[in-house]
Amino acid sequence: MMDRNTDTQLNKDLRVLIVVPAFNEELSLPELIPNIHKYGWESLVINDCSTDGTAEILDQYGFLHLDLPNNVGLAGVTQIGFKYAADHGYDVAIVTDGDGQHPPRYIQALVDGIREGNDYVVGSRFVSEKKPMTMRMIGSRLLCAAIRLKTRKKVTDPTSGMRALGSKVLADFAENMNFIAEPDALAYILNRGYKVKEVQVNMEERTVGVSYFHNPFKSVKFMYQVLMSILFIQ
Repeated sequence: MMDRNTDTQLNKDLRVLIVVPAFNEELSLPELIPNIHKYGWESLVINDCSTDGTAEILDQYGFLHLDLPNNVGLAGVTQIGFKYAADHGYDVAIVTDGDGQHPPRYIQALVDGIREGNDYVVGSRFVSEKKPMTMRMIGSRLLCAAIRLKTRKKVTDPTSGMRALGSKVLADFAENMNFIAEPDALAYILNRGYKVKEVQVNMEERTVGVSYFHNPFKSVKFMYQVLMSILFIQ
């Protein structure tokens, strides 16, 4: 594995910003953000009107962040991050969830994918690993099928939130993004001929906080909305 000095040397010609969406992540951010910085990356936390102590934690630790006055949801938060990155001259924006499930050690692999000439690089759990037959993964298979039907491209992990945007996609998403979530964003990318790569990552289990998908009704609503977006909009 390359040491940090070697990584920094390789990436000196690319300005990379790690965009961290955060809603009620006061317990995970004090560990996550220093871990990102340990690898030499710059980060921006976007606090989506959290109701816990997230804002106080961000101020206390001095992390670069934006506090939103209203809750705008994940798609709105990430677009704000992309706009910030584009406006401030970054070449690459990488989304890493604020709950700590996306280990920063994999960021380099996503940056390498952009460096190879790809426009959009997804951290996938299933490039070399088998997808389990759980209810959530059955939903993932359904999304994969819908994306393949509409784009004729095979993907393995359409719901992965860990992704890197190169300069062309970054400029596009900063101005024109109109997506519900990661799967229909991926369909949009593929339909417009951007070069996409998936790289293997192993994600951590959430140890604090509550996932959006703990509510089965929200999960069903999410699946319906995203499928409609993939099949009839993107």
